[in-house]
Amino acid sequence: MEVVKGVDLKRYMGRWYEIASFPSRFQPKNGVNTRATYTLNEDGTVHVLNETWNDGKRGYIEGSAYKADPNSDEAKLKVKFYVPPFLPIIPVVGDYWVLSLDEDYQYALIGQASRKYLWVCMNAISFSLLCIFFLLKSGLKRPIKSLLCLFVLIMLLLSGLIS
Repeated sequence: MEVVKGVDLKRYMGRWYEIASFPSRFQPKNGVNTRATYTLNEDGTVHVLNETWNDGKRGYIEGSAYKADPNSDEAKLKVKFYVPPFLPIIPVVGDYWVLSLDEDYQYALIGQASRKYLWVCMNAISFSLLCIFFLLKSGLKRPIKSLLCLFVLIMLLLSGLIS
């Protein structure tokens, strides 16, 4: 599976909103307004804050990300969280591969080699388009919601309305 090469981590930092995803066991089924905030640490690692709201309550987990191979220019990162978050004893490490990223760092497709997980994310810079996706997602059941948003995003990309 190909990944993006030469990602500028400084440009990638900030808040990213989940537009669509394959359901995963570690995310709430009814979560809304799911987002990740990335902050570059002095040592080159990334502080990760994942948040979602479920029944009006904020759920979150903090962790870190780092290059899987520091000598490679591929955007293959490892993310590490501690489970449970309130008792940081057991680290859970996963892949975070940037599969696609537009040149303005507004849209990203994130996955991993197993192909079990996939996220379509949008940077806070694109807030107006983000609102359109949230409107499309409201009122639909989650599996249909995710597929619809993926379809709309792909159609927008193919039509050239977004890059």
